[in-house]
Amino acid sequence: MILMISSNGETLGSQPSLRFGRAPYFIQYDLEQNTWEAHPNEAVHERGGAGVASTQFLIDHKANAALSGSFGPNAFHALSSAGIKMWSFDGSYETVQSVIDGFKENRLVEVANQGRHQ
Repeated sequence: MILMISSNGETLGSQPSLRFGRAPYFIQYDLEQNTWEAHPNEAVHERGGAGVASTQFLIDHKANAALSGSFGPNAFHALSSAGIKMWSFDGSYETVQSVIDGFKENRLVEVANQGRHQ
């Protein structure tokens, strides 16, 4: 499973970002391989549609899950449509590594796909 975590920096010790579309970086973490890579978020400079552009980045990198503090309505819809699951965390997580650990220990909140129609 490939996780993409919104981050304010380029390492696992960086502070996680509470914003998805405007996060300066995404940390791509492979749960099976226990490997990671930092990617600058080019969408951070978009005048509008940063959440949708960030979602496309996650799709291009074959992410299965997005972990962030919050997701705007456009990002939520785009991620849901792409089949990328979302988990949220609060400001108590001080590092990206602590967010990953929280995910592994089922302490993050899965964001319901309320936008899906039956």
